[in-house]
Amino acid sequence: MKEIIHYLLYSDAGSTVNNYALLGFRLLLAFELFRVHGMKKFRVENGQKEHVPNPLHLPETLNGLVATFADTVVPFLMALGLVTRLAILPTIGVTAIGYFVVHRKDNPEIRDVPYMYTLSLLLLLILGPGRYSIDVQLLSHLF
Repeated sequence: MKEIIHYLLYSDAGSTVNNYALLGFRLLLAFELFRVHGMKKFRVENGQKEHVPNPLHLPETLNGLVATFADTVVPFLMALGLVTRLAILPTIGVTAIGYFVVHRKDNPEIRDVPYMYTLSLLLLLILGPGRYSIDVQLLSHLF
């Protein structure tokens, strides 16, 4: 169990420069995800909230909750570097479904947005949040 927690929380990109680069990448990605997609969840246009596609035919409430969590809560967890690897999983799911299902027949200019988000989030999943994150601070206090 200790190894699993260590793997989920520990992250070090090797050098100070790399860790600062990962911090910047994480912060900018989180900011953009929330600004562009998260803020849509709070806006009402033409008297209606944003329509969230449901290609997996989940219950509408569950579909809306996952999409809202992925675009509003996850960016804050990502920015803080708090349980980053676990937190980004729903967002990877949402963006990958956007790429492979929702936009599969769209032209490349439309498809590239979910594609780039998915790749960026997969990079964070693999590398972790870096040394400058709450995850690493928690780990140092736990063990």
